[in-house]
Amino acid sequence: MNQRRFHITLVTILLLKPVFAQISKASPSPHQEPLAKVCAPCIRAHEEFLASDALNGRGSATHDELVAATYIASVLRQYGIKPAGDGDSYLQRVPMVRRKFAESPSLQVEGQATAEAMTLKHGTDVLFLHVGKSAVQGPLQRLEVGQKTTPQIAKGAIVMVKAPDNKVPSGQADKLFEAGAAAVLLPENQRYRSHWNVIKQSLFSEAPELADASGMNSEDQSTLIVLSTDAAKKLDDLPDGTNLKIVAAMEKPELANTWNAIGKIRGRDPELRDSAILLSAHLDHLGVGEPVKQDNIYNGADDDASGTTAVLELARVLGTGRAPRRTVIFALFGSEELGGIGSTYFREHPSIPLQNISANLEFEMIGRPDPAVPAGTLWLTGWERSNLGPIMAAHGAHLVGDPHPEQNFFARSDNFLLAQKGVVAQTISSYGMHSDYHQPSDDVAHLDFKHMDSAIGSLIAPIAWLVNSSFKPEWKPGGQP
Repeated sequence: MNQRRFHITLVTILLLKPVFAQISKASPSPHQEPLAKVCAPCIRAHEEFLASDALNGRGSATHDELVAATYIASVLRQYGIKPAGDGDSYLQRVPMVRRKFAESPSLQVEGQATAEAMTLKHGTDVLFLHVGKSAVQGPLQRLEVGQKTTPQIAKGAIVMVKAPDNKVPSGQADKLFEAGAAAVLLPENQRYRSHWNVIKQSLFSEAPELADASGMNSEDQSTLIVLSTDAAKKLDDLPDGTNLKIVAAMEKPELANTWNAIGKIRGRDPELRDSAILLSAHLDHLGVGEPVKQDNIYNGADDDASGTTAVLELARVLGTGRAPRRTVIFALFGSEELGGIGSTYFREHPSIPLQNISANLEFEMIGRPDPAVPAGTLWLTGWERSNLGPIMAAHGAHLVGDPHPEQNFFARSDNFLLAQKGVVAQTISSYGMHSDYHQPSDDVAHLDFKHMDSAIGSLIAPIAWLVNSSFKPEWKPGGQP
């Protein structure tokens, strides 16, 4: 080579080295396909259908919910996602029992020497969350949560739970029923108060729950009631052993269905395909209810058409090109608003064994930014419970810890039901405590599409990494509920 030409070539290479480095960073390796970009028109289109008045608020266990599930199934098919519901279908039918009250249920104190007669009515003084029998009677027994020694529960007692700041540990009621309690009375907290009118309306007209093996009667005979602050004070004046009576006369139960929509991509790596990632949201909302400012359709654009839209957009991206190394399940659950009925059924009838699900990311209310965190940021419930959030953030996810720990959002979405069975399951959200929550005003007009596009787009690369990695999230000590 000519000496002068050699020097010119060397100088040129040195000058262009930074440019080559940037090109190398920006370009995919020969073994890595470029990721699809976020599709803003797709996001808007999903929202404008799912949260439209045409679907009447996608009421849980209604025909409108089935229409939403069918739409989701058709979109998954269009995106090349394989069916993972019943048979060769995307839909998973969830059998339910719909029980109607003949009259508003009540908790009664019978008049006696130690107490005056008193009636606490559902929706006014108390909330009936679940009713196992039409009539229950038993002695009042108080239980202080956090005592060094837990008193023995008298079989057939109606147990009134008391806890500091009314924070009752998850699973406490189940333990009391297992110990022999006939009914459990929980203290009101912020979550129940925010749902008070919704539960009051839905439960008085119907009490839906999963059907048992016979397809009709529920096996769950527990009765669970929330006490308002005033009702708790009234019962506090009664001595232990006071006879309480629960009256909840019901009509003949009817069969009903709710619907999950489920699809999957089978992982291409034989060593990783049984280490699946579950991406989920709930497809239902509150349907048609009491009018507010002459609007009676509770559209649920943020709660949770936005989460459903996020899962569909991620399905579109991951369904493009070569399959990821791991299996990916896309699950949109029905009847979350009635207590996680669709996700509970999925947990008991999963598309793949639960032990093969390495992580579940639930998407709940990402349609508007949360002013409590920096712009363009999402938060993850239970951040401190596992190593999933920090690892995702290290790979570029705009994720931080939940800024509203007092709301206990970790236990308020479908992820919690899977977490109880050991799956590292957490929820991504940006709910900023806006006043349109569970109101007819939660409609498309109140969404921030720029935020939604950015939020979903920011998760594409981190989730693509997750579904192609061998990383298996773990609970931190004491993190699993």
